Amino acid sequence: MFPLRILITEDDHVSALLLKKALEKNNHQIIGISDSGEKALEILSEHHADIVMMDINLAGELDGIRTTEIINEKYDIPVVYLSASSDAETLTKVVGTNPSAYVIKPFNIRELNMVIELAIFKDRKEKELQKLNNELEEKVRQRTKDLAEANKELTRALEKEREIGELKSRIVLNVSHGFKTPLTSILSSAQLLQKYAEKEHPFKAKIMKHAEKIEHSVRNLNSLLTSVLFFGKADANKIDYKPKKLFLNALISEVVDVVKAGSEHDVKINLKLGRIPKTVTSDSDLLYQIFENLLSNAVKYSKDGQSVEFEINEEDNHLLVKITDHGIGIPETEQDQLFDRFFRAKNVGIIEGSGLGLSIVKKCVDVLGGEITYESKQNQGTTFFVKIPVNK
Repeated sequence: MFPLRILITEDDHVSALLLKKALEKNNHQIIGISDSGEKALEILSEHHADIVMMDINLAGELDGIRTTEIINEKYDIPVVYLSASSDAETLTKVVGTNPSAYVIKPFNIRELNMVIELAIFKDRKEKELQKLNNELEEKVRQRTKDLAEANKELTRALEKEREIGELKSRIVLNVSHGFKTPLTSILSSAQLLQKYAEKEHPFKAKIMKHAEKIEHSVRNLNSLLTSVLFFGKADANKIDYKPKKLFLNALISEVVDVVKAGSEHDVKINLKLGRIPKTVTSDSDLLYQIFENLLSNAVKYSKDGQSVEFEINEEDNHLLVKITDHGIGIPETEQDQLFDRFFRAKNVGIIEGSGLGLSIVKKCVDVLGGEITYESKQNQGTTFFVKIPVNK
């Protein structure tokens, strides 16, 4: 065992000298002998000790237990108690000061050396553990501080993103509404041109042709703006479910008429109405968006001479909608992107479109609490199945 600097606190002078002699045989250095707690504290204030041998009964006002408490508070040095008493009361007092060891007098030198060695080992391990605990606590404090700072940064970023999102939504809504009025004016002018061209005029054919082009382009722009407005509201969480009683046949007929009027292809729409109620309670705007977008897509991606099947049934307070075309279909490798905004399959060619229609359909179906699925094969066509809850 390596040499230690030891303070002996013992009120029996003979016992103190015998202990000093025994310890010095093991090359330990005795920095002092005191017979009272006061003197022991005085020595420790001037000299460093590795360990203190402490008798419980001392001369002076401070006994060994109180002296040990002070040593623990001021110096954090391991203390080994020396006592001839081993009664329960004494042991209880001793345990309260967390001693490094307790030796009953008389003791042999081998036992004493072993106790000292264990006391030093215990003290060092406790200090190592305390150091590790302190380091861990510091790391936890630092990590907590870093996390708090990261949370602040994240909160600021989310707030900034929210502000940008709101600004984007306002810009989209304002710009889209700004386009609505001039587009309506252009559309009215185109329709007037068509009306005037019905009279005999040398440029009648050209006027009709260009008026139809204007009308078609304006309708496409108007449709695009409607889609943009829809997603502006969606991003601002302003799409609400507004149920009301509606005439289902009238809504379906309106959708079919609008799709036919806007179609450039000679495609037949076969409407098949099953046993559907005269009226249902649902959101007419959202239903219209679903029917119109799916049906117009089916017609747009079909070829002249083909047909589209538009079937509607009612079962268990659910509308079951099936729209089938025999057109270009959707490549299998791209079908997982079908409802993404602005997605358009590679096989659409020069067919016009914004890539927003199916995204709108999916959003409307979700708001209504419905389901939408599909089957599609390239060059064979596509079928959409929609299930929407309604109240009669």
